[in-house]
Amino acid sequence: MFEMPLPLDRDGILFRLRFTTLAVGTVCCPLFGFLFCVIWSLLFHFQETTATHCGVPNYLPSISAAIGGETPQRYVWRLCIGLHSAPRFLVAITYWNHYHSCHCAHPRYPRLCRINFALNVLENIALLLLTYVSSSENYAIHEHSFILFITSALGHMLLTCILWRMTKKHTVSPEERKSYKWKLLLFLFNLVTFSLAVCVYFHHNWYCEAGAYTIFAFLEYLVVLSNMAFHMTAWWDFGNKELMVSSQPEDKRF
Repeated sequence: MFEMPLPLDRDGILFRLRFTTLAVGTVCCPLFGFLFCVIWSLLFHFQETTATHCGVPNYLPSISAAIGGETPQRYVWRLCIGLHSAPRFLVAITYWNHYHSCHCAHPRYPRLCRINFALNVLENIALLLLTYVSSSENYAIHEHSFILFITSALGHMLLTCILWRMTKKHTVSPEERKSYKWKLLLFLFNLVTFSLAVCVYFHHNWYCEAGAYTIFAFLEYLVVLSNMAFHMTAWWDFGNKELMVSSQPEDKRF
């Protein structure tokens, strides 16, 4: 799936990378970190990461417990999120320019583009905050960072679907139609699983039933994985684009 950088030519190009390769690498960083933390927690820190305040049986660690409670999970997760954050900001700027290049006569379109870009950036910042400030270190900051993350993520997904419909991008090419369809499905799936996770979480806190927190943790996994899959739809959006570093033409140098 990964491809080597394309051969450089003689017109001043120093670096060239397919956007699809960038998209895969950006998503694979948190995916690897997530899988590593959950599996390692289950194999080597099962008791510590599955303990609940109720003391009832639980068989899966929550994401907060898996990524921030024990080592080496905490270090691996922070490394993966740190590595993927810079390309995420680059992708946010790419989408910003992409939406501005699309024609839309709706008067609210420019404002929605700005809000969508702000939510995309906020989602990434909030993810960095809840990653580097674990719930065991400062629960208040971690909790508020998670709330900011999930609200900005859902808002960004919703606005992305709205912007695509406003510009009728889903009617242009098979790749764009496929991208729009998956964006919409993943947004709805993310919204439903998050809503169910919230209900199960409060049910666990109120009734302390055995296995309830396990269901919550599993739903939490689905929320995170569907979020990653949503961002992976950039594969179709910019499949013919490249990231390049090149010298400026002689007549444009300052």
